[in-house]
Amino acid sequence: MPYPPSINRYWTIAKNARRITPTTTGREYKELVRWQYINHVPLDGPVHLRIHVYRPARRGDLDNILKTALDALEGVAYNNDKQIVEIHATRHEDKENPRIEIEVGSTVLYRKDKR
Repeated sequence: MPYPPSINRYWTIAKNARRITPTTTGREYKELVRWQYINHVPLDGPVHLRIHVYRPARRGDLDNILKTALDALEGVAYNNDKQIVEIHATRHEDKENPRIEIEVGSTVLYRKDKR
């Protein structure tokens, strides 16, 4: 998927200090991601992610990059980001082809019986 915009350009802060997404950049990125995965059915239940971030320059925090990308996948790869129970993320540099590669899989959660 394409490299996401910075979190500062993705979100705008409302007057009451809640984060919302009405920036043009944020809407355009979400729409681009949705079009790329138009035939994908969102997973139900717990999911795990393996992520490789190829950033264009040696700047930007990995966690901020993930926030915008994972938000854009909501409703596309999974129904709600509350479903994410495990994330493995690695950062790389690729000036010529910045991008994010994300593998999404269903996760089976095991419970210990209380006996």
